[in-house]
Amino acid sequence: MGAIVGGPRGNVPPEPTEFVGRRTELAVLKRLLAGSRLTTLTGVGGVGKTRLARQACETAGADYPDGIWLVELGDLQQPELVYGVVAEALPLADQTTRPLHEVLCEWLADRRLLLLFDGCEQLLPPCAQAVEVLLAAAPGVRILATSRQRLTIRGERLLRVPPLPLPPLPTDAAVGGPEEPCEAVALFVRRAAAAVPGFALTERNRADVEEICRRLDGIPLALELAAARLTDLPVPELLGRLQSRFEVLADDSASLSRPKSPRHRTLRTTIGWSHELCTSPERLAWARLSVFVGGFEQEAAEWVCAGKPLRAGGVAGVLSALVNKSILQQAGTTRGPRYSMLDTVREYGQEWLARLGEQTRLQERHRDYYRYLARAGEREWFGPDQVAWSERLTAEHANLRGALERCLDRPDPRTALEMSGNLWFFWFGCGFLREGNHYLDRALGKKPDSGTGPARFWALLARGLVALGQGDFEAVAALHGICTSMAEQLGDPAAAAAALYLKGTHPTMTGRPAHAIALLEEANRSPDCGGGSLAARFLIRCSMWFAHLQLGQFDQAETTATTLHQETEERDEQWMRGYALYFLSTAALANDDPATAVRHARISLKIKWRLHDTLGAALVLDALAPAVAAIDPERAARLLGIADTLWRSFGLTQMGTPGLIATRQACAQRIREAIGDASYEQAYKAGLATRPEDCVAHALSIATHDSSHRCSE
Repeated sequence: MGAIVGGPRGNVPPEPTEFVGRRTELAVLKRLLAGSRLTTLTGVGGVGKTRLARQACETAGADYPDGIWLVELGDLQQPELVYGVVAEALPLADQTTRPLHEVLCEWLADRRLLLLFDGCEQLLPPCAQAVEVLLAAAPGVRILATSRQRLTIRGERLLRVPPLPLPPLPTDAAVGGPEEPCEAVALFVRRAAAAVPGFALTERNRADVEEICRRLDGIPLALELAAARLTDLPVPELLGRLQSRFEVLADDSASLSRPKSPRHRTLRTTIGWSHELCTSPERLAWARLSVFVGGFEQEAAEWVCAGKPLRAGGVAGVLSALVNKSILQQAGTTRGPRYSMLDTVREYGQEWLARLGEQTRLQERHRDYYRYLARAGEREWFGPDQVAWSERLTAEHANLRGALERCLDRPDPRTALEMSGNLWFFWFGCGFLREGNHYLDRALGKKPDSGTGPARFWALLARGLVALGQGDFEAVAALHGICTSMAEQLGDPAAAAAALYLKGTHPTMTGRPAHAIALLEEANRSPDCGGGSLAARFLIRCSMWFAHLQLGQFDQAETTATTLHQETEERDEQWMRGYALYFLSTAALANDDPATAVRHARISLKIKWRLHDTLGAALVLDALAPAVAAIDPERAARLLGIADTLWRSFGLTQMGTPGLIATRQACAQRIREAIGDASYEQAYKAGLATRPEDCVAHALSIATHDSSHRCSE
């Protein structure tokens, strides 16, 4: 497939705080990475495995021409989704029904890159299996893993990450001035200065600071938690309280978790000490907030965690206090602050939640909040906040998974059917078809109960949309038959229109457009389609456009596209507007207006990429290429290569649809005739070598350069 070229390499984010020390470990890790295909960093929680791994990645980029890619596994609770999380981390958008491990092996086969598997201990056996499979298939791939336990794979090299070096014990024989602070002291001082501006290591506080670091065994997380307490306590009092509480809290920590090593016990004791120094509302919030996975917003915290004696109005203040005490991490987003917990801190909170007897109740509240979020997202999807909903649910992905698992745990299938069906727009519109397939099949596989007919229908319809996006037309055929029968039983006009859409789309995509139009026109005349169901109306318009196009009915196709575009603009809707612009681009090209075709395609491409709609972006690139071909055929050939980069990452070229395949082949043939086979191949291969992230930027730059004098946005 060729190397990934252009643009930044990888997805490892910058760290929010300065990295301190670890020169020895970084040097050893560099040697291990150079000599071994699998290196695992092990050590107790909080010892700094992730920070060390990420710091090593910062300086190793030149060694991996295809990038360094972070695969975050610490929040994953479902072993069957390990390969999916790997695929999401990579510039790979395959959403077909092919086995994902085969897709990954094929994509990685000739790459030279580093995968950082972070947090493998949560799902050790499936992570180890995935590592073994990928290394066997891809000789140019190396893996750096972090785990509290080794993966136990042949060829694995271990680096046990120790605590930071400690200051020497004071002696009467010490002479000369103070030495440079050791790494443990340096870290404590840096974090203390962040908590208390102006804090510095002095002759007056040096002995106490060093004793704090010794007491905490040089464990980075323990040092950071202690440093955060300096907002309330001066150094001598901090040390005094630490010493006086340590023995009691060590016994309490042991009773909670029974840690196996002294260092593990030190960390747990320090966390317990931080817990003991929190106020009662803060301790209660800490326990309740541990139910979240992968972060949360204030609204979610208020919904899930409020309840006697913690009032909803007091949650914001408690969150701020827990951030100040380093119990929570806070990051800024377009929606405001987002909070998260380190794994070790969250585990402590979960144990206290169980002690309080609130675990089941909080898990149910968590589930119900994300059920509400799924319903709200579906209700508001076709509106002005569509991009915000896409970004919000993508950020909440781990919590959505957790909520779906709890729905599936219930004997009654209703909640699982409702939530997985409500999220159809997330599965279908935001690029998570495989995961939608996974959860919908599990929900639909539960034993049906009386009274779940409507929920089951909409879950079946969502499964049909997922199958459509995956090009699984056999599944679409089976599902539209079931949906049609269920819609008749339910007597619901909205269900009837949706079932007709699925039934009419199947012949559209399989080369029977005349039959499709008859079915789609029937659906379009249904009361619900003309009334309140925007989803049915918009989706039916899309299929009707494609059917008219296949029949050569260009005027009808343009009218359908124009109507859809007007309706989406009225509602400031983006996802379907992107498709409408794609349709109008093809219409403009049919009317010999390439400049207008380019303009429409450019806007559509921006929309689709912003919504993470890889399928839509690939379709638009296929439309942009023939429009650019009218201006510069060689650049159009490169665009076809770029389009195929996206199609290959998606996994099924042109969705396996005969009409789209024929149009694509005709475009390529015209360009070959215009510039010759050799020039075509050279330009096409240059486009094919472009990685997906750079495809859109490059395509837009070509379009702008070629047509800026004729059209503008």
